[in-house]
Amino acid sequence: MKLLVCISKAPDTTAKISFSADNKEFNSAGVQYILNPYDEWYSLVRALELVEAQGGTVTVVNVGPAENDTLIRKALAIGANDAVRIDAQPLSAMFVAKQIAAYAKEQNFDAIFCGKETIDYNGAEVGPMLAEYLDLPFLSFANHLEFDGGKAKVSRDIGDGTEVVEVEMPFVLSAAKDLAEQRIPNMMGIMKAKQKPLQVVAPVDFQDKVKVTTYELPPAKTAVKLIDPENMDELVRLLHEEAKVI
Repeated sequence: MKLLVCISKAPDTTAKISFSADNKEFNSAGVQYILNPYDEWYSLVRALELVEAQGGTVTVVNVGPAENDTLIRKALAIGANDAVRIDAQPLSAMFVAKQIAAYAKEQNFDAIFCGKETIDYNGAEVGPMLAEYLDLPFLSFANHLEFDGGKAKVSRDIGDGTEVVEVEMPFVLSAAKDLAEQRIPNMMGIMKAKQKPLQVVAPVDFQDKVKVTTYELPPAKTAVKLIDPENMDELVRLLHEEAKVI
Protein backbone atom coordinates (compact mmCIF):
# COMPACT_ATOMS: atom_id res chain seq x y z
CA MET A 1 0.00 0.00 0.00
CA LYS A 2 1.36 3.38 -1.05
CA LEU A 3 -0.12 6.43 0.65
CA LEU A 4 0.45 10.16 0.18
CA VAL A 5 -0.29 12.66 2.95
CA CYS A 6 -0.50 16.37 2.15
CA ILE A 7 0.82 18.55 4.98
CA SER A 8 0.72 22.31 5.38
CA LYS A 9 2.13 25.01 7.62
CA ALA A 10 -0.14 27.17 9.77
CA PRO A 11 0.37 29.87 12.41
CA ASP A 12 0.21 28.67 16.00
CA THR A 13 -3.21 29.36 17.47
CA THR A 14 -1.66 31.76 20.00
CA ALA A 15 -0.01 33.89 17.29
CA LYS A 16 -0.95 37.56 17.04
CA ILE A 17 -2.45 38.11 13.59
CA SER A 18 -1.76 41.28 11.61
CA PHE A 19 -1.40 42.38 8.00
CA SER A 20 0.72 44.74 5.95
CA ALA A 21 -0.08 48.43 5.73
CA ASP A 22 -2.19 47.98 2.61
CA ASN A 23 -3.87 44.82 4.04
CA LYS A 24 -2.77 42.67 1.11
CA GLU A 25 -0.21 40.46 2.84
CA PHE A 26 -0.10 38.48 6.07
CA ASN A 27 2.56 39.81 8.47
CA SER A 28 4.61 36.77 9.44
CA ALA A 29 7.10 38.67 11.63
CA GLY A 30 7.38 36.95 15.00
CA VAL A 31 4.80 34.29 14.13
CA GLN A 32 5.47 30.72 15.31
CA TYR A 33 4.39 28.12 12.76
CA ILE A 34 3.20 24.55 13.32
CA LEU A 35 2.07 21.63 11.22
CA ASN A 36 -1.60 22.07 10.46
CA PRO A 37 -3.29 19.92 13.16
CA TYR A 38 -5.83 18.29 10.83
CA ASP A 39 -2.95 17.15 8.62
CA GLU A 40 -0.72 16.01 11.48
CA TRP A 41 -3.04 14.60 14.15
CA TYR A 42 -5.63 12.88 11.98
CA SER A 43 -4.56 12.52 8.34
CA LEU A 44 -0.92 11.52 8.85
CA VAL A 45 -1.48 9.35 11.90
CA ARG A 46 -4.32 7.36 10.32
CA ALA A 47 -2.21 6.75 7.22
CA LEU A 48 0.61 5.48 9.45
CA GLU A 49 -1.77 3.21 11.38
CA LEU A 50 -3.02 1.63 8.15
CA VAL A 51 0.50 1.01 6.85
CA GLU A 52 1.61 -0.41 10.19
CA ALA A 53 -1.30 -2.86 10.08
CA GLN A 54 -1.17 -3.82 6.41
CA GLY A 55 2.28 -2.85 5.14
CA GLY A 56 3.36 -0.18 2.70
CA THR A 57 4.79 3.32 2.78
CA VAL A 58 3.67 6.82 3.69
CA THR A 59 5.03 9.83 1.81
CA VAL A 60 4.33 13.38 2.95
CA VAL A 61 4.20 16.27 0.50
CA ASN A 62 4.31 19.99 1.17
CA VAL A 63 4.20 23.03 -1.08
CA GLY A 64 6.45 25.71 0.37
CA PRO A 65 9.92 27.24 0.74
CA ALA A 66 13.03 25.71 2.35
CA GLU A 67 12.08 27.09 5.77
CA ASN A 68 9.30 24.47 5.85
CA ASP A 69 11.82 21.63 6.05
CA THR A 70 11.83 21.69 9.85
CA LEU A 71 8.11 21.00 9.99
CA ILE A 72 8.41 18.37 7.27
CA ARG A 73 11.06 16.63 9.38
CA LYS A 74 8.55 16.52 12.22
CA ALA A 75 6.20 14.54 10.01
CA LEU A 76 9.08 12.18 9.25
CA ALA A 77 9.81 11.89 12.99
CA ILE A 78 6.19 10.89 13.61
CA GLY A 79 6.70 8.01 11.19
CA ALA A 80 6.42 8.94 7.51
CA ASN A 81 8.89 7.06 5.30
CA ASP A 82 9.92 9.93 3.06
CA ALA A 83 8.96 13.45 2.07
CA VAL A 84 8.63 15.71 -0.95
CA ARG A 85 8.71 19.50 -0.87
CA ILE A 86 7.49 21.34 -3.94
CA ASP A 87 9.64 24.45 -3.94
CA ALA A 88 7.10 27.24 -4.31
CA GLN A 89 5.15 29.72 -2.21
CA PRO A 90 1.62 28.35 -1.61
CA LEU A 91 -0.23 31.27 -3.14
CA SER A 92 -3.72 29.77 -3.13
CA ALA A 93 -5.56 26.50 -2.56
CA MET A 94 -5.85 26.04 -6.32
CA PHE A 95 -2.13 26.56 -6.78
CA VAL A 96 -1.31 24.05 -4.02
CA ALA A 97 -3.73 21.45 -5.42
CA LYS A 98 -2.27 21.83 -8.92
CA GLN A 99 1.30 21.35 -7.68
CA ILE A 100 0.49 18.27 -5.62
CA ALA A 101 -1.56 16.79 -8.46
CA ALA A 102 1.34 17.26 -10.89
CA TYR A 103 3.62 15.37 -8.53
CA ALA A 104 1.13 12.62 -7.62
CA LYS A 105 -0.11 11.95 -11.15
CA GLU A 106 2.65 9.49 -12.06
CA GLN A 107 3.29 8.04 -8.60
CA ASN A 108 0.41 5.53 -8.44
CA PHE A 109 -0.63 6.21 -4.86
CA ASP A 110 -3.40 4.00 -3.49
CA ALA A 111 -4.87 6.90 -1.52
CA ILE A 112 -4.14 10.56 -0.86
CA PHE A 113 -4.89 12.09 2.53
CA CYS A 114 -5.21 15.69 3.64
CA GLY A 115 -6.71 17.46 6.62
CA LYS A 116 -10.26 18.71 6.21
CA GLU A 117 -8.98 22.31 6.34
CA THR A 118 -6.13 24.48 7.54
CA ILE A 119 -6.65 26.33 10.81
CA ASP A 120 -5.72 29.69 9.27
CA TYR A 121 -7.86 29.88 6.11
CA ASN A 122 -10.47 27.19 6.95
CA GLY A 123 -11.23 26.89 3.25
CA ALA A 124 -11.43 23.07 2.90
CA GLU A 125 -10.55 23.53 -0.78
CA VAL A 126 -7.29 21.67 -1.49
CA GLY A 127 -8.79 18.17 -1.11
CA PRO A 128 -11.64 18.49 -3.61
CA MET A 129 -9.50 20.49 -6.06
CA LEU A 130 -6.78 17.83 -5.89
CA ALA A 131 -9.33 15.08 -6.55
CA GLU A 132 -10.68 17.02 -9.51
CA TYR A 133 -7.22 17.51 -11.04
CA LEU A 134 -6.48 13.78 -10.64
CA ASP A 135 -9.99 12.67 -11.68
CA LEU A 136 -10.37 10.64 -8.46
CA PRO A 137 -13.26 10.15 -6.01
CA PHE A 138 -13.23 12.57 -3.08
CA LEU A 139 -14.42 11.74 0.44
CA SER A 140 -14.70 14.71 2.78
CA PHE A 141 -14.59 15.07 6.57
CA ALA A 142 -13.88 11.39 7.30
CA ASN A 143 -13.83 10.41 10.98
CA HIS A 144 -13.37 6.66 10.49
CA LEU A 145 -11.52 4.74 7.78
CA GLU A 146 -10.77 1.07 7.19
CA PHE A 147 -9.15 -0.68 4.21
CA ASP A 148 -10.45 -4.02 2.96
CA GLY A 149 -8.61 -5.31 -0.08
CA GLY A 150 -8.89 -2.75 -2.85
CA LYS A 151 -11.70 -0.85 -1.15
CA ALA A 152 -12.02 1.56 1.74
CA LYS A 153 -14.96 2.06 4.09
CA VAL A 154 -15.35 5.62 5.30
CA SER A 155 -17.64 7.10 7.95
CA ARG A 156 -18.47 10.77 8.40
CA ASP A 157 -20.94 12.83 10.40
CA ILE A 158 -23.91 14.30 8.55
CA GLY A 159 -26.12 16.46 10.75
CA ASP A 160 -27.65 14.20 13.39
CA GLY A 161 -26.44 10.97 11.80
CA THR A 162 -23.50 9.09 10.32
CA GLU A 163 -22.94 8.28 6.66
CA VAL A 164 -20.92 5.18 5.72
CA VAL A 165 -19.63 4.85 2.16
CA GLU A 166 -17.36 2.46 0.29
CA VAL A 167 -14.90 3.54 -2.37
CA GLU A 168 -12.43 1.73 -4.59
CA MET A 169 -8.81 2.82 -4.59
CA PRO A 170 -7.32 5.21 -5.51
CA PHE A 171 -9.14 8.14 -3.93
CA VAL A 172 -8.59 11.44 -2.11
CA LEU A 173 -9.80 11.85 1.49
CA SER A 174 -9.96 14.76 3.90
CA ALA A 175 -9.59 13.90 7.58
CA ALA A 176 -11.79 15.29 10.34
CA LYS A 177 -11.48 15.02 14.10
CA ASP A 178 -11.54 11.47 15.56
CA LEU A 179 -10.02 9.79 12.48
CA ALA A 180 -6.94 9.12 14.64
CA GLU A 181 -5.24 10.28 17.84
CA GLN A 182 -2.28 12.62 17.96
CA ARG A 183 1.20 11.08 18.14
CA ILE A 184 4.15 12.80 19.75
CA PRO A 185 7.48 12.05 18.01
CA ASN A 186 9.91 10.26 20.33
CA MET A 187 13.68 10.66 20.40
CA MET A 188 14.29 7.66 18.16
CA GLY A 189 11.85 9.03 15.59
CA ILE A 190 13.52 12.43 15.68
CA MET A 191 16.96 10.89 15.10
CA LYS A 192 15.72 8.68 12.25
CA ALA A 193 13.98 11.65 10.61
CA LYS A 194 17.36 13.28 9.99
CA GLN A 195 18.33 10.38 7.71
CA LYS A 196 15.04 9.97 5.84
CA PRO A 197 14.89 11.30 2.27
CA LEU A 198 13.39 14.73 1.66
CA GLN A 199 13.14 15.36 -2.07
CA VAL A 200 12.80 18.91 -3.39
CA VAL A 201 11.05 19.25 -6.74
CA ALA A 202 10.41 22.27 -8.92
CA PRO A 203 6.85 23.54 -9.32
CA VAL A 204 4.96 23.22 -12.58
CA ASP A 205 3.89 26.30 -14.49
CA PHE A 206 0.44 27.42 -13.46
CA GLN A 207 -1.51 30.58 -14.11
CA ASP A 208 -3.18 31.12 -10.76
CA LYS A 209 -6.74 32.39 -11.07
CA VAL A 210 -6.90 33.51 -7.44
CA LYS A 211 -5.65 36.88 -6.22
CA VAL A 212 -5.81 38.33 -2.72
CA THR A 213 -7.43 41.75 -2.81
CA THR A 214 -7.49 42.49 0.92
CA TYR A 215 -7.32 41.00 4.40
CA GLU A 216 -9.21 42.31 7.41
CA LEU A 217 -9.44 41.37 11.05
CA PRO A 218 -12.82 40.52 12.59
CA PRO A 219 -14.43 43.17 14.81
CA ALA A 220 -12.98 43.32 18.30
CA LYS A 221 -14.95 41.48 20.93
CA THR A 222 -16.99 43.64 23.24
CA ALA A 223 -16.44 43.62 26.99
CA VAL A 224 -18.19 40.98 29.08
CA LYS A 225 -21.17 42.23 31.05
CA LEU A 226 -21.77 40.68 34.45
CA ILE A 227 -25.38 40.54 35.61
CA ASP A 228 -26.46 40.11 39.19
CA PRO A 229 -28.21 36.72 39.41
CA GLU A 230 -31.08 38.44 41.21
CA ASN A 231 -31.59 40.91 38.35
CA MET A 232 -33.25 38.70 35.73
CA ASP A 233 -35.15 41.63 34.22
CA GLU A 234 -31.83 43.21 33.17
CA LEU A 235 -30.64 39.93 31.68
CA VAL A 236 -33.83 39.61 29.64
CA ARG A 237 -33.50 43.19 28.46
CA LEU A 238 -29.93 42.69 27.33
CA LEU A 239 -30.79 39.47 25.51
CA HIS A 240 -33.57 41.26 23.64
CA GLU A 241 -31.78 44.50 22.90
CA GLU A 242 -28.06 43.79 22.68
CA ALA A 243 -27.38 40.10 22.20
CA LYS A 244 -26.46 39.04 18.66
CA VAL A 245 -27.03 35.61 17.20
CA ILE A 246 -23.94 34.40 15.33
